[in-house]
Amino acid sequence: MMIDSGNPGPVVWMTACIHGDEISGTVIIQELFKLLKREICNGMLYAFPIANPFGFEQKSRYIPYSKEDLNRLFPGDEKGSLGERIAAIIFNTIIETNPTLVLDLHNDWIRSIPYTLIDRDYKAVNSPKISSKIETYASALEFPVVLDTEKITGNLSAMLLNKDIPALTLELGASNFVSEENIKKGVSAITQLLKHLGMLKVDHDQNLADLPVSKKEFLQYSQSPLSSTSGIIRFYTEAGKYVQSGQVVAKVYNAFGKAREVLVAENDALVLGCSDTSLAFPGFPVMAFGIRKVKNETV
Repeated sequence: MMIDSGNPGPVVWMTACIHGDEISGTVIIQELFKLLKREICNGMLYAFPIANPFGFEQKSRYIPYSKEDLNRLFPGDEKGSLGERIAAIIFNTIIETNPTLVLDLHNDWIRSIPYTLIDRDYKAVNSPKISSKIETYASALEFPVVLDTEKITGNLSAMLLNKDIPALTLELGASNFVSEENIKKGVSAITQLLKHLGMLKVDHDQNLADLPVSKKEFLQYSQSPLSSTSGIIRFYTEAGKYVQSGQVVAKVYNAFGKAREVLVAENDALVLGCSDTSLAFPGFPVMAFGIRKVKNETV
């Protein structure tokens, strides 16, 4: 999909449904293109609304025929496996346009809030000028901004950063179904960013007043504490709430109702999401947090 303003300006890309069961980004792109097709005054807006059509058709995170995770295969290989060839088409098409910014739209746990995720190595692989742009774009979205802590190989945003192309991942709440509330927030946030980039003629109503965090606050991603036992999880907080270090966030009970484990917050943090399952297993994540402080230092 493409909107060409006919005037020079920023080039922004959006990708969605790289994981075939994460469809909210597709709907956000549809809504944005309907809303903005006559209002982009500078630059160009591009999108791949369904980057993984095979996974989309079968409601699968993966490419079902090859069992590949497309978001671990970038920059791809034009002569490689099915997934590598798809990744190469997407990646090469994007970089040929010399983009100002790429937004990769994803979904998280069912009980989760929208947030912006920055690759953990964005400062190490980019110049200070590029890193500063990434932070500015992330803040302009006005979602909670979370710095990833996991080293992932072959994901789209990290591979674009390696090419000095600013890229952000947006986690847009629940997967597998369309949350109209999160669609509105996604459309509003991206519209706000395009306004910041000087690409729009008019303002739009914002739906971000209930977001739980200042846009200037950068958090650090964490799934600790992990469960150390098996049983039934009962949560004592929810996505979008702040918790304090030492606060009880969940308990794990056995089949007879006896508490086997008490999980407490390790830091002051924003709850990003809670596990999709009611069952805990040893070493499994139960919740995701955006940590406000680590070792007494503000993130």
